[in-house]
Formats: sequence, C-alpha cells, structure tokens
Amino acid sequence: MPINLKEKIYQIKKDSQNNFSKIVSYFPLTEEEKQIITMNNSKSFYEFHSIFSDHVSEQEWSKSKTQIIKRFQDELFNID
Repeated sequence: MPINLKEKIYQIKKDSQNNFSKIVSYFPLTEEEKQIITMNNSKSFYEFHSIFSDHVSEQEWSKSKTQIIKRFQDELFNID
C-alpha cells in the first residue's frame, strides 16, 4: 500500500486468513483509494469506515495531516 494512503488509515482489522476485513480511515476514502486497497488483497468484501465524515481534498490532507493525527491520538489517549 502506498505510504500516502497508509497515512490516511487509522486502523486495519484482519480476519483469520490475514485479509483486511475492516478499514477505518480518518476521513472517507475515495473510490480510487478503496480500489487500491482491495487490489492488494484477495478478499472480496471490505468494511470501510471513517472517524470523521467530512471529505477533505488531497491538498487539505497534506497540509494538516500531522496535526490531525497528533490531535486525534492525543485526545484518544487522554480519555479516562
């Protein structure tokens, strides 16, 4: 999987055959990004979910990805 796509993914769950079964991204993935993921895995069904529902452009993502990832991880780890 390309690194720029891997950065957009928060979590990948795998089934017992080690195939991707659920993919959680920070923002919704494009159809093209989903195709790249499914091309590299033999399983025919995937669950795609996103933490945030807003769609962001590639430019917006590139500009703010470090802050978004850090902020989300910081807030997640500070939950009691």
